[in-house]
Amino acid sequence: MNYLTYEAYLDEVATLLTEIYDLDDNTAIKLVVDAQEAEYFSPHDDHEDMRTLERAKQDAATLFKARQNRVQTQQKQQRSVHRKSRPPR
Repeated sequence: MNYLTYEAYLDEVATLLTEIYDLDDNTAIKLVVDAQEAEYFSPHDDHEDMRTLERAKQDAATLFKARQNRVQTQQKQQRSVHRKSRPPR
């Protein structure tokens, strides 16, 4: 099986985010960098067998879903604040 270097793996995840989920390059890179800073990819650095193309697809899906959940939560919070700030009828 072919294993990617750690850097190539991160690049692949970012590329998949742009290709599969239609994110722009900056957003995809930010997702990967933020996940890296949160140590999401630490095990990948230590275990070569985690750095496959199939695993990159799984990780891209995980990061995208987490982003979607954050966006939905933020939207709900904004609606709640907006409702509370309106004067009563």
